[in-house]
Amino acid sequence: MAISLPLICLLVSVTAIAADLTPERYWNSALPNTPIPNSLRHLFTSDFTDEKSTNVHVGKGGVNVYTGKSKHGGGTAVNVGKGGVHVDTGKGKGTHVSVSGGKGHGGGVGVHTGKPGKRTDVGVGKGGVIVHTRHKGKPVYVGVKPGPNPFAYNYAASETQLHDDPKAALFFLEKDMVPGKAMNLRFNAEDGYDGKTAFLPRGEAETVPFGSEKFSEILNTFSVKPGSEEAEMMKKTIEECEAKRVGGEEKYCATSLESMVDFSVSKLGKNHVRAVSTEIAEKNAPMQKYRIAAAGVKKLSDDKSVVCHKQKYPFAVFYCHKAMMTTVYAVPLEGENGLRAKAVAVCHKNTSAWNPNHLAFKILKVKPGTVPVCHFLPETHVVWFSY
Repeated sequence: MAISLPLICLLVSVTAIAADLTPERYWNSALPNTPIPNSLRHLFTSDFTDEKSTNVHVGKGGVNVYTGKSKHGGGTAVNVGKGGVHVDTGKGKGTHVSVSGGKGHGGGVGVHTGKPGKRTDVGVGKGGVIVHTRHKGKPVYVGVKPGPNPFAYNYAASETQLHDDPKAALFFLEKDMVPGKAMNLRFNAEDGYDGKTAFLPRGEAETVPFGSEKFSEILNTFSVKPGSEEAEMMKKTIEECEAKRVGGEEKYCATSLESMVDFSVSKLGKNHVRAVSTEIAEKNAPMQKYRIAAAGVKKLSDDKSVVCHKQKYPFAVFYCHKAMMTTVYAVPLEGENGLRAKAVAVCHKNTSAWNPNHLAFKILKVKPGTVPVCHFLPETHVVWFSY
């Protein structure tokens, strides 16, 4: 497949003004003074890459990238040089060439081959040519507990969720956030894949169908059996993304790190912005009793924030929502076995628009709009705020 002359001209002109397309470098370009939380950095860890099948050659003639089992068959060749960009693809493997520019910080040329989770990503920009070969296959589904997302406030709690969902313990009243207060907590975020999901680069994520009207296509893309527990979990995530917003809330489901950055920056600005997550010294720590440490609670932000909750899906998708009248706190915790946690809590001062049967009201035995309702963030969730 050769790219036509008009497209070659477009590729060359966009490349001249583009930054490279790696999610981490996009973040650093958009938010140079904002560190990436470990919870997000872990979602593009090297555990999900395999460089062995990719060869990159740089010479006077340009840059040549070859992927596949052999150099001469069954793979994809991407050549970038003075003559422009040329893409050849082997049999049975789809190739996507994406060109972006003019918006954001990460425009450029992206070439993606294969199915989600199995493809090779080639980004061309000012920083050079970046090549990533994705992990071979999507994560294995391990199951989830039933019940709606407790961080989507228009849903009522199910009876099963009231008794069996460990996230129920994450809700508490603001008046209880004092040194010495004991709470039974577990911060692991259940995503259906044992924490093995990862970010897709935006250029790749935009080629993957997402939406209820494309659900059959989505199941086929990820080789998920219709009617299965995994399919129902994915369907629920999409429905929550498409549901009507609550009150004055602004919400968005980010299917890439880059789109999460764009949404958060659009609501908070890019100057003096922080993004934080709960941090625990021990991975997969069990439910246990924690006490708020004597060092005490620290207020990080008042009035507005953007909270992004990781969803149950085959790749990293975040349900982000901005709400006014929220306060963000850093809460030091000490577990009964000596385990320490740096927890992040968000308190909602106005809950009048929430579903009156929401999990928080059932657990705390309060009514909508009467008192501030708080919750700790699970490990893989993140809150953005201005300071």
